[in-house]
Amino acid sequence: MFANIVLADEINRASPKTQSALLEAMEERQVTVDGKSRPLAPPFMVIATQNPVDQEGTYRLPESQLDRFLLRLSVGYPGRDAEIQMLNDQGSAHKLRTLSPVVSAAEILEMVDAVRSVYVAGALKSYLVDIAEASRRHPGIELGLSPRATLQLAAATRAHAAARGRNYATPDDVKAVGIATLAHRIMVRTDRGAHLSPEDAVREVFEAVAVPIAR
Repeated sequence: MFANIVLADEINRASPKTQSALLEAMEERQVTVDGKSRPLAPPFMVIATQNPVDQEGTYRLPESQLDRFLLRLSVGYPGRDAEIQMLNDQGSAHKLRTLSPVVSAAEILEMVDAVRSVYVAGALKSYLVDIAEASRRHPGIELGLSPRATLQLAAATRAHAAARGRNYATPDDVKAVGIATLAHRIMVRTDRGAHLSPEDAVREVFEAVAVPIAR
């Protein structure tokens, strides 16, 4: 765990006990062994991949752990040209051995500070809370968004704005990151016959909430 970027490959093939061991590191940025806590040096980031939940040998990730991940993305298969490039890169030489850093830890921390300084207007903050409250009232959602989800949505919104060179966030930034930030944090109902995916549920929530208008 003592690294800037930790990759947990196929995390849902690990046992629930192993998965839960990541919670302290991801939330509190520390590791406790034999009663002694050791802080993890910033920047610290966990990236994980998971197999489809219906595959044999997989475990469902608990909601408490899913909530610690800022985003969940569906990668899918690479394009044809990219797959051919993969075959070319895995020839006699290993590309990983020739990689060199493109950014330093100090530069990453500067980017983090820049993201935190992105301005979120009061009306936009109300919009984020309205989205969370609408998810809790949605008839197809059993478990709505927590306050942590609202905070994470705000963080992702700031990052999206900063990545586009702006020092202020807009409702379009919220919508751009909404599904990736929120879909894995809700639990849809399964007792009403109709199947509603978490992604579709988030889309319905966004459609139900009025977008703030600048004055």
